[in-house]
Amino acid sequence: MADNLDWFGIGASWGGHESLISQGRFKRTVSSIPEGTLMRIYAGLEDKDDLIADLQAGFERMRGANK
Repeated sequence: MADNLDWFGIGASWGGHESLISQGRFKRTVSSIPEGTLMRIYAGLEDKDDLIADLQAGFERMRGANK
């Protein structure tokens, strides 16, 4: 999903102003955390409506690919 977003770059935030997302799989080490894909989202200074629309479109594409 992360590589198909328009407003989010891929990477970790170092305190900049751009919106970023990082995605990875993780193995559960604590029973209260499910195994699976984790996405860390950093919202920068871009317009919130643009960011929300970008994430919604990304999730829709991801749902379509998993059918």
